[in-house]
Amino acid sequence: MIYWKRRVELVQPLCPDYNNPFPIYLDYNTTTPIDPRVLVAMTPHFKGKYGNASSLNPSQKHEVLSAIESARDQIAKGIGASHDEIVFTSGTTESNNLAIYGAMEQYKYKGDHIITCVTEHETVLEVARELEEHGKKVTYLPVDELGMINLRQLEDAITEQTVMISIMAANNEIGVTLDLESVGKIAHDRDVLFHTDAAQAVGHIPIDVERDHIDLMSFSAHKMYGPEGVGALYVRKTKPRVRLAGMTRRRGLRFDIPNVREIVGFGKAMDIATVEMHSENVELKQATATMLDIMEERGGLLNGDWSSRLPGNLNVSFPGVEGKAIVNSVSKSITISAGSARTINNVEAPSHVIMALGYGEKRARSSIRIGVGRFTEGGDVASAEFGAWEIVDAVDKLKKINR
Repeated sequence: MIYWKRRVELVQPLCPDYNNPFPIYLDYNTTTPIDPRVLVAMTPHFKGKYGNASSLNPSQKHEVLSAIESARDQIAKGIGASHDEIVFTSGTTESNNLAIYGAMEQYKYKGDHIITCVTEHETVLEVARELEEHGKKVTYLPVDELGMINLRQLEDAITEQTVMISIMAANNEIGVTLDLESVGKIAHDRDVLFHTDAAQAVGHIPIDVERDHIDLMSFSAHKMYGPEGVGALYVRKTKPRVRLAGMTRRRGLRFDIPNVREIVGFGKAMDIATVEMHSENVELKQATATMLDIMEERGGLLNGDWSSRLPGNLNVSFPGVEGKAIVNSVSKSITISAGSARTINNVEAPSHVIMALGYGEKRARSSIRIGVGRFTEGGDVASAEFGAWEIVDAVDKLKKINR
């Protein structure tokens, strides 16, 4: 794979242990390893370019603020936004909270209704449930057996009291992507705000907030090869200008001390993704297709639509075998998961996403999530193929034990 060989040559001098083969990491939907090039961009801010911008001397303050503004430009460019539409946060959870709570409060004069989806990330569903407890009305759109919403149902759900639609750009478990442009157009045609949790999508698939009619968008650095602890909320400035209760924007920052190192890393991660996304996705799609062929031959069942999907995501069920048992069986050689990061410790609950597809609890409990990414042991298809064989071999052994 020419693309991946070029990448290895690029990052090897920055990270000598880059090719450490075990375990092969196949859990990129949970979090991504930091790209060594991102770490290099952050390093000066560990060695002297640091401090509270509000208390530094003028020259140091200018340097710190310039670094933040440069990162903001990189992030804005990556999603087709304007510089001053990017608000830095601690991550997607905070961004979701600011967007949904803030919009519902700011526009309460308009109505008390929000539309979301049954397969949303738990952070959004928790907000929706809390809004209901405080008297707001929430419509939870169903999905079909492929994990897709029905756009006609979405249109029919909008009322004169609807303030916003909040539906994720790409599902964190089954990788199914949303037709953002169509949903955004429906929202704007009906004078409704459109928010999307795009943590899994930004940096991985093309998103343009203008083309897609997005008003509010949440995303994080650590899902796109950047550092943990920093995220962003895109807030539309014009047509319409969106305002949020509970948040005063001052140069796109909240009033705490800006996380300069992580913000710089975030900007670099977006810059890399903007340039390399297309070539990377060709390789990831080929790797996941190879894995899926192997697993389907051994009884694996794909969960979610194949055609509208994140290029590095697979979610597969093996009937008769617990997903968590598969994860434990292969843990010494590869890293995969049996659910989202927020629900993986809840052994009793099957995936609400797989359940929503209508397949039943047994299939939900037998599902595993695989995420192939930039540094999957060199990133080539051979590593993905090895991972697939490890999984099916483990499934065969578990089936024999269960007989």
